[in-house]
Amino acid sequence: MKHRKEPPGDKNIIGTRVVALRKAKKMKQKEFLAKLQTVGLDLSPTSLSRLEGQERLVQDFEVVAIAKALDVSVRELLGESLD
Repeated sequence: MKHRKEPPGDKNIIGTRVVALRKAKKMKQKEFLAKLQTVGLDLSPTSLSRLEGQERLVQDFEVVAIAKALDVSVRELLGESLD
């Protein structure tokens, strides 16, 4: 995977969280895309890359599917503490 040359965009707030959670689970993008398909979300590699780089908007149903695929709550994905 290529490292980003530019700072993240401003189109969503979950992109950096998706990257961190995915990497914490030692999942490559390709594996994560397959996992997303199992929960009903079919994204292209380019679309995932743009999401992670905060260069694309994220629909509410995508947030739910991404949280499910990462096995975290939507609140955790959004960066809220779970106190």
